[in-house]
Amino acid sequence: MAKNYKKKTESKVVKLFEEHLRNKTSFLFEIEQFEEIINYYSVHNELKKALAASQAAQSQFPYSIDILILKAQTLSGLDQDQEALSTLELAENLQPNEPEIFMLRGSIFSIIGEFENAIEEYEKALDISEYKDEVYHYMGLVYQDMENYEMAIEYLKKSISINTQNENVLYDLAYCLDITDRKEESITFYTKFINEAPYSSLAWYNLGILYVKMSQIENAIKAFDYAVVIDDDFGSAHFNLGNAYLQSEQYQKALNEFIRTMDIEGPGAELYFLIATAYQHIEEYELGLKYYQKSSKLDSLYHEPLFGAGICLGKLDRWYEAVHFFNKALKLHIENALYWRFMAEADYKVGNLVSSLDAYEESAMLNPTDFQTWLDWSFLVYEQGDISKAITLIERGLYELPETAELHYRITAYFLANGMHKEALKSLENALVLNFEKHIDLLEFFTELKMQKALYKIIEKHRKENL
Repeated sequence: MAKNYKKKTESKVVKLFEEHLRNKTSFLFEIEQFEEIINYYSVHNELKKALAASQAAQSQFPYSIDILILKAQTLSGLDQDQEALSTLELAENLQPNEPEIFMLRGSIFSIIGEFENAIEEYEKALDISEYKDEVYHYMGLVYQDMENYEMAIEYLKKSISINTQNENVLYDLAYCLDITDRKEESITFYTKFINEAPYSSLAWYNLGILYVKMSQIENAIKAFDYAVVIDDDFGSAHFNLGNAYLQSEQYQKALNEFIRTMDIEGPGAELYFLIATAYQHIEEYELGLKYYQKSSKLDSLYHEPLFGAGICLGKLDRWYEAVHFFNKALKLHIENALYWRFMAEADYKVGNLVSSLDAYEESAMLNPTDFQTWLDWSFLVYEQGDISKAITLIERGLYELPETAELHYRITAYFLANGMHKEALKSLENALVLNFEKHIDLLEFFTELKMQKALYKIIEKHRKENL
């Protein structure tokens, strides 16, 4: 009720003021009424009207510090900085110990880039202000604008030590600590801060962001989880918790967090994309496809959801549709080697053999260090009966990736299929040395039991000799 009454009162006072101006009649208002009128115009960004009101107020109350400060604020908002500073000088002559004068003057100096003068004004305010945390905060911001992040951090820490509830300071401090890449120091600070203010959801959130940057995902999950327990409506914390779960392959938990984020913040292209990604990983391909398409509709230049849609369609054996989506993704990001590799598979599935081979060539050219491209491309050629070319392709891959066990095992298989037993034994030895456990790939390549037994004997002999 009080709030509604206040709004009605403001409207009535403003209406009366404008009526006097329009009719050019004389009027008298109380200081509080003028303050109300000026603040009303400022809030509604009608600064010229706010200035007219402050000038009228000054003519009636020439010695009111509050009116002079409001006038100076209005002048500053209108980019009339020198006039604002002159008004503050007048206010200081009337009341030299009013901290708001120095705070506003410091703000104006900061806006016009006179940072040293701004610091001097804030230092004057610091001596007499009750709200030292606020003064320290503004000093920290000036140093931040000066790109003197060490001093900014010092003053922001002073501010937060006085008022642990000021989240704006925490945001600014997090930025400065991040830009100076002081991760270990930042973790120490936030840990100490949380000990003093354990229910600061923002502090837990900032700590989580730091842990993500240090690849400590489990610690990040704990920090984000505390943040959302304290504040269940903290959308960014739910979002980042979802991302952390995604990185740790806890896909159902990630999905839950992304859906909660959407409940709080509404839909978005990136959010739909992440929801789709989670569905894809839990093998809910129809739902993954649905949300990838939703994401793409919100941002037609976002190529990742188009690619994701293609993957889901492939998993659903809807390869013709997959080709369509991979094509759309490639039109937006034609130099993406991964997209070309999946395009090659989709083309092969629908019988476009020539297009598939071309796509593998493109993928290998763009990223020759993706061993999967060499494996898939060579296998397609192998299936067509051209074993020599399959061997050549793996040799090209080994030139780029000489210590990749998967390639050594595969060329072993091709050598054996081509009757090149001496070369096969040499490649198998290399593969076993690089990664013994991967020999399962070779055994699975051959379905013939006789070949599997022969290979197993060689592998067992190697294992015993290298125990």
